[in-house]
Amino acid sequence: MSNRCATLNKIIPFSCVDGPGNRQVIFLQGCNLRCLNCHNPYTMALCDDCGDCVATCPHGGLSMVDGKVIWDNVACQLCDTCLQTCTKNSSPMTIPLSVSEAISSLNKNVMFLNGVTISGGEATTQLPFIIDLFKAIKASPLLNHLTCFIDTNGHLAKAGWARVIDYTDGVMVDLKAWSDECALRLTGKDNQRVFETIQLLANAGKLYELRLLYIPQQTDYQEHIDVLAEFINTLPSATRIKINAFQQHGVKNEAANWLAATQTEVEAFAAQLRARGVENIHLPNVYL
Repeated sequence: MSNRCATLNKIIPFSCVDGPGNRQVIFLQGCNLRCLNCHNPYTMALCDDCGDCVATCPHGGLSMVDGKVIWDNVACQLCDTCLQTCTKNSSPMTIPLSVSEAISSLNKNVMFLNGVTISGGEATTQLPFIIDLFKAIKASPLLNHLTCFIDTNGHLAKAGWARVIDYTDGVMVDLKAWSDECALRLTGKDNQRVFETIQLLANAGKLYELRLLYIPQQTDYQEHIDVLAEFINTLPSATRIKINAFQQHGVKNEAANWLAATQTEVEAFAAQLRARGVENIHLPNVYL
């Protein structure tokens, strides 16, 4: 088995909202976007060992050893003071996760699982780990019935998808805006590679879910509702269209003052899509 390691932010042993069925979700650290509306901005960057957080930790859960910030998960009280201290959208509360360790965790919980989802941050920034992990799952008599999903912002290049597509059972992709102008403002990058990813996955039969994050007065879905619906209608009918509602919790900077999406607004947006032939729409279960 591969000894490949990834930088892990956290593992959720059981989740019913990150793909079909009950799934173990592995959240990797690091992202190639800088979304203003990110609900988990501390997952964006890898720790650069500056040490600013060490001095502010009130429980002695952090130390500096040989120029590296070391996290003591026993002493840590999960107060998140370090996350509030960090000015670089990172976290010292990460650990290396090997493929063998991930497989061991899945083995312990396999009786309760339908699959595994790799998320982030942006999962595909650590693509070699995903490939080796999915290969190991497919090769395991105990685990090979589990479906292997990726949660992504869609910015992986075609060459990257070609390396992992055969080992992936489904992918969930965020379309954070319709126009390049809006995408650049919200995320720091345009949409061209996202559209390429969506089409590639659709053609391969691996596009499980297309997600739209509705942000009042910020996203441009309704401004381009006709072409958006036309595009969605070209996708396989089995593709779930998930509309998420923006909320301010966890958000930093200017987006913390943006309006939250209400149930009425989201349902009206869904109705506009349905009126244009879009089906298989899924709405939030709760609005907080």
